[in-house]
Parts: sequence; C-alpha cells; structure tokens
Amino acid sequence: MYIPRTNSTNTLLKELLAKGDRRVFGDGHQGEFFYIRAGFQTAGRGQTGNGWESEEGKNLLCSILLPTRENLFELNVVTAVAVQRMLGDGFTIKWPNDIYWHDKKIAGILIENALIGNEIRYSIAGIGLNVNQTAWKSDAPNPVSLKQITGQTYDIEVLMQRLYAEIQKALQEELWDYYKAHLYRREGYWPFVEREVNTAPTMNASSHAPEQFLARVADVLPTGEIVLQDQQGEYRKYHFKQIRYVI
Repeated sequence: MYIPRTNSTNTLLKELLAKGDRRVFGDGHQGEFFYIRAGFQTAGRGQTGNGWESEEGKNLLCSILLPTRENLFELNVVTAVAVQRMLGDGFTIKWPNDIYWHDKKIAGILIENALIGNEIRYSIAGIGLNVNQTAWKSDAPNPVSLKQITGQTYDIEVLMQRLYAEIQKALQEELWDYYKAHLYRREGYWPFVEREVNTAPTMNASSHAPEQFLARVADVLPTGEIVLQDQQGEYRKYHFKQIRYVI
C-alpha cells in the first residue's frame, strides 16, 4: 500500500490494525505481510524519541506488519539483516539495528508491537532508508544516502520490493551468526561512553565526550544486550539506552 504522505507509517499501521481494516489482514496467504510505504512523513520517528528527517519523495519510508515472536529482539535482527543484505557489501549493522556505511548512517529501524485487546498479536517494523536525498536540514550528525555513495538515482518502489523479499527470506532463517558477523566496528577496540538511562533521545557521543573507554564487541545476547570487553579484559553488558558509540 502506497500513500503520498502520513504522520508516521508505524502510527498509521497501528491505527488500521486497531480498526480491523481488512486490507491489513488480506486473504491470509502464508508468508505475505501487509506494508505501507509513504512518500513523506510529517512526524517520522526513530528509536528512543529521535525524529527521522526525510525530504519528500526522496527516500524509502515504510512499515511492515510481521508476526510477533517470543523473543521480540529477533525481529530487530531480521529487519536489520534484510536491509543490510539488500544494500550489500560495505554496509554494516550498528547495534541494535541501524545500518551504516563506514561511520555514516543510511538507515534506521523502529520495531513496535501491536496490541489487539491485551495481547501482542503483531509487530511492526518501521524502516527509513536514505535513498536519493543529498542534503539535510536537521542536526542529524552523520547521515548518508545511496545517491551520495554511488552518484546514482534509484527507483524507490524497486528498492521496496527488494527489501520486502529480503524480509520474507530472513524470517525463515537462523540469523544470529550473520548478524554478529556484520556488526559495525566488529573488529578491534573502539571508544564508548556509558549513558545514564533517561527519556532523552540516545545519540552518538562526540570525540570530545568525557569518560570514554575502549572496548571491543564481544557478543550480542538473544535478549538484545551488547557485551563489551574493555582493554583490561573486563566484560560489560549494556541495554540499548545504557551505552553510546563515540563517532
């Protein structure tokens, strides 16, 4: 389903679910999932309160309805791997689910759960991929687009169909090893900063941030926590809001 503009594709899809809209549930073909793609979002959202800037008609903005899983973090893995595979070599997954090209962010993912009554029945994967945009007006620190990387202009609907196919494929696979092998800064020691948990958006830390420590990515747990090992050999475990990359 394509619409020229909406406030947020995730919000719209949750509203359609709540109303029992027949378009969302379709005819029940196994392995087929409803999605909304928008040309523009007036209130696009990212993780932990971050906004998502997108020039009208320039980027891939979509929400895909997925069956929920007992381990909800698995859907972060599924969608992040699907986007990374669609983009190919040179792109990595910044824990938990951003997609990076070198030190620049090209895509973000927001997983939200849809309630029917008091039961979690579906999960919604909201995906924003920078495609043909070449300038940003917000203070987003490190965005990049496919056009900036390659110099080419892309057909966004073609990319949507490729992404949809990759998600269908990823839902049938065991992806933990692939996910961890394609993590951003997977090798070597890199600077991090611990973060006090609060409601403020989680951002990368600057190179001037105090109390940095060097660590390597040792593991990502099935619960979604990242395990870092510092240079003294100590292991440190963090939830998403508890740590920031220094970029």
